[in-house]
Amino acid sequence: MTSQERQTIATTEAPGAIGPYSQAVQIGNMLITSGQIGMDTTGVFPASVEEQTRRSLLNVKAILESAGFTMNDVIKTTVFLQDMNDFQKVNDVYATFFAEPYPARSAVQVAKLPKGGLVEIEVIAVKA
Repeated sequence: MTSQERQTIATTEAPGAIGPYSQAVQIGNMLITSGQIGMDTTGVFPASVEEQTRRSLLNVKAILESAGFTMNDVIKTTVFLQDMNDFQKVNDVYATFFAEPYPARSAVQVAKLPKGGLVEIEVIAVKA
């Protein structure tokens, strides 16, 4: 792939897009994922925010791996929370997926997430 060629990334190891968007887009050595809610590939949500966070990050990981990236390539994440009171619970799970040096991150509370999810996570990854 040339440095400016745009490639759509899709895997059956993560839930498919539920709208007119791609799971991820790669341009050169950079990959940007769409937000991944805590739903599995069958459309089922775990009950707890911890398990939804875990599932969201497993979805992110599956998308990254399908394009030849790893969680270590992630340089930026954005975490959308239905309730900011869940911040520490999400952090506890999040910390099991990343090692130092941690990616930059934003975390925001939103009024509502797709399909009633409790958490959604998107990432930007770059291969050095």
